[in-house]
Amino acid sequence: MSAVWSSSSAATSAALLLPARTPLLTRGGWGVFLAALIVVCAVAPALNLWVPEDSALHLSDYMLGLLGKIMCYAICALAMDLIWGYTGILSLGHGLFFALGGYVMGMYLMRQIGREGSYQNDLPDFMVFLDWKELPWHWLLSDSLAATLILIVAVPGLVAFVFGWFAFRSRIKGVYFSIITQALTVAAMLLFFRNETGFGGNNGFTDFKRIAGLPMATPEMRMALFVLTGLTLLVFFLLARWLVRSKYGRVLQAIRDAESRVMFSGYAPLPYKLSIWVISAMMCGVAGALYVPQVGIINPGEMSPAASIEIVIWTAVGGRATLIGPIVGAFIVNGAKSWLTVAAPEFWLYFLGALFIAVTLWLPDGVVGLARRLKARLKIRLRRKEKST
Repeated sequence: MSAVWSSSSAATSAALLLPARTPLLTRGGWGVFLAALIVVCAVAPALNLWVPEDSALHLSDYMLGLLGKIMCYAICALAMDLIWGYTGILSLGHGLFFALGGYVMGMYLMRQIGREGSYQNDLPDFMVFLDWKELPWHWLLSDSLAATLILIVAVPGLVAFVFGWFAFRSRIKGVYFSIITQALTVAAMLLFFRNETGFGGNNGFTDFKRIAGLPMATPEMRMALFVLTGLTLLVFFLLARWLVRSKYGRVLQAIRDAESRVMFSGYAPLPYKLSIWVISAMMCGVAGALYVPQVGIINPGEMSPAASIEIVIWTAVGGRATLIGPIVGAFIVNGAKSWLTVAAPEFWLYFLGALFIAVTLWLPDGVVGLARRLKARLKIRLRRKEKST
């Protein structure tokens, strides 16, 4: 009897064995990652700072700024992939978290101007114009870089936590959740447009002078911001990769595929959905904070519904649930936008709409999914040729 029991228990334990842990990246994956790191930290600085401007290899300041801006967008697309691709939560309001991080950084940069503004006052110019006598309470920590770095992740994270707590506890999902996220973004945009809220109204914040006491309008500062943005994107990619390959990530994917079965298995979806929602929002906040000093302006337009929808499009074009796909999608769409808005500005929105429809109908896995299918077909053909020979 004991032998039967031991054999059955051994069979049960063998059946419950988890799959062996695989490395974070394959050897080829680490090679690509290292190549991207070298490009960001060495190749791009060399081509911009040391290669003469009349050389064909020179990386112009315009192209450097464009690439830095697209990398900020890629961080947002990566954050969207975590909640949409891996958890099944479609947000149409992630532009809000991007803008909140940008506004926190913008407030710090406005305080860095000091008395170099048009009115030569300690208050920001728009407050002097509106006859404000003192800073509002939410500006009190804006002169501290350390406090700003904390608030960049804390403010979007707190807003996401409060919203997600009530939404996920009420089991709002699907299209209803998407509509509510967009309504939240529109409400915040209308609030930031008002002058009395102390966020610069329609014009927002601009005319930045310094960051951390150093002048911003220098090639070295532009390059430092570019490298910092690239490193942040690479670190977030590794973080996202680690999350989705862990037990936590497997539960997220189970929630995406069959949330009711997850509940019957003894897991509470709320902590998982809420935590990944907050992480995604904080990633967008960091992207917004890196975006503002490179672009030189932040206004409520970053909270527009179109901005949030574009994040979804980047993710869909690149390929959901792939991590690398949204990054590729952000570069493809924004690269096309940069070219088309100059070559044919009247056709850009038509192209964007047609691209999203085409991806939805014929490329549900995005560009990365298409590349994987073509690679698989090529391998099959090569195997057939080897067998025939």
